[in-house]
Amino acid sequence: MSRSPDQVIRPEILALSAYHVPPASGMVKLDAMENPYTLPPELREEIAQLAASAPINRYPDAGAASLKAALREALAIPDGMDIMLGNGSDEIIQIIALAFARPGAILMSVEPAFVMFRMIATFTGMGYAGVPLRADFSLDVDAMLTAIARQQPAVIFIAYPNNPTGNLFDADAVSRIIEAAPGVVVVDEAYHAFADASFMDKLVQYPNLLLMRTLSKLGLAGLRLGLLAGRPEWLSQLEKLRLPYNAGIFTQLIAEKVLQYPGILLQQAEAIKTERTVMSKRLVALDGVEVFPTDANFILFRMTQGYKAGKVFQELKKHGILIKNLDGSHPLLKNCLRVTVGTPAENVQFLEALQASLKTSLT
Repeated sequence: MSRSPDQVIRPEILALSAYHVPPASGMVKLDAMENPYTLPPELREEIAQLAASAPINRYPDAGAASLKAALREALAIPDGMDIMLGNGSDEIIQIIALAFARPGAILMSVEPAFVMFRMIATFTGMGYAGVPLRADFSLDVDAMLTAIARQQPAVIFIAYPNNPTGNLFDADAVSRIIEAAPGVVVVDEAYHAFADASFMDKLVQYPNLLLMRTLSKLGLAGLRLGLLAGRPEWLSQLEKLRLPYNAGIFTQLIAEKVLQYPGILLQQAEAIKTERTVMSKRLVALDGVEVFPTDANFILFRMTQGYKAGKVFQELKKHGILIKNLDGSHPLLKNCLRVTVGTPAENVQFLEALQASLKTSLT
């Protein structure tokens, strides 16, 4: 007689909840840190021609050599460093965790952080240690160093800027963590384009540093392309866990084509940064809203003066606006919401809906 799932699936997996992506049909979608701008018509036409002639009956280049060369130039990856591609950053995180998941091994990060760090540690059977940030979401470097000495983590993930808080940690504090780590430190720079800060040039300095980037936040989220840069002695081992052909032919062709026009994505990133400043000022001006500094393409804010994040979130949905409700996800995020910076028109719609929601959410 066959057994039920709860009899054969690992108990820690049974206890998990799947990563939830809410439906967004008909909504102004400001919940997922996407670039709201499309590519110019001329470039879309070039991409259409590429897609029409792509040999989809054949497997893609398993090593993605041409795309890697384009990424190396576009991202100024230092000489001597290798590149590994992933189906988004999530796959790269999972590959790293699988490689380091010796019995008793610990994956460490800060809290709150990108939820997949903790989830993937569970997927791969690693222990997880989350070190709380300070109340202002700054990095508590003394607590991190103490936890490193006690836990001896095999791998540490640090998002720079951090998600979901949006802030950049002190660079010297991050360097102290890299120097103290007994294993590898992975700096996740998913929001690099909006931050004007990077550890890319530190790859040469620190043998145990790996650096993640993604093209998703820049405007190519649908391609699902992440990358890891680091020393060959690390990446040659991690490549053993990368599934064959994980970067499809359309991903390779389109990403390489867009990288031939780097100014387009950078101009869009600048437009987002400009809107981020405008939007932050308008949020600060609202009663009952505490706005946190951000170096990403989203803004974290907390409801105060008796307003409840959950109720405001639901009121916004009634107005056709979808953002992220973080209340209940971590004690430091109590009563917090997160909104992606959209187009000027989308941002105005959000702000008007938020003002209307504040009027009704206390009643």
